[in-house]
Amino acid sequence: MALNRYSQDEIDAVYKVIAERRDMRHFLPQPVDPALLLRLMQAAHLAPSVGFMQPWRFIRITDPALRGRVHALVDEERVATAHALGQREDEFLRLKVEGVRDCGELLAVALMDRREDHVFGRRTMPQMDLASVACAIQNMWLAARAEGIGMGWVSLFDPERLAGLLGMPDGAQPIALLCLGHVAEFYPKPMLEMEGWAGRQDLSQLLSENSWPVGP
Repeated sequence: MALNRYSQDEIDAVYKVIAERRDMRHFLPQPVDPALLLRLMQAAHLAPSVGFMQPWRFIRITDPALRGRVHALVDEERVATAHALGQREDEFLRLKVEGVRDCGELLAVALMDRREDHVFGRRTMPQMDLASVACAIQNMWLAARAEGIGMGWVSLFDPERLAGLLGMPDGAQPIALLCLGHVAEFYPKPMLEMEGWAGRQDLSQLLSENSWPVGP
């Protein structure tokens, strides 16, 4: 047994929250308690980051008019994405793909500006700053699920236009809109799987040893 192993109940809780995390799109109208929101933000801020650069930046969107403009950007991209899907356009338009207007809290997450100043860990893999921010988002997602709060990651927006809307400096790049809020229930399976859009691949098809996997 590993020397620093958690108790079995603690281990089970970790795997449970991973398995039951969902990308939520349906929210109830009540607000998120500020102390709870702060706990979720702290969970995100505890994420690992390459070179300890901590490249995440969060903007809490509380102005209703601004939220409306953000939603308009998202909806515009939703329609453009539908057109790009060709034969699946109508199927996509029937899906609920975001909860920007409905969620209790809306956060924009961005990569910091002046990222080029951070070379440690990024000289040959500059995208590691993006990986670091994704880790912060996943931390928040798991903490939110444990707290019974729904969260959805929205990526349907034009980054330059959203950056302009939120007054981001040159070099900063928005990568996510996070919808947070109370939910009536969590989906029993990922919503896109429930809707027949796609299914989870078998791990055996994605795992290989010593070389790239053979086959499709």
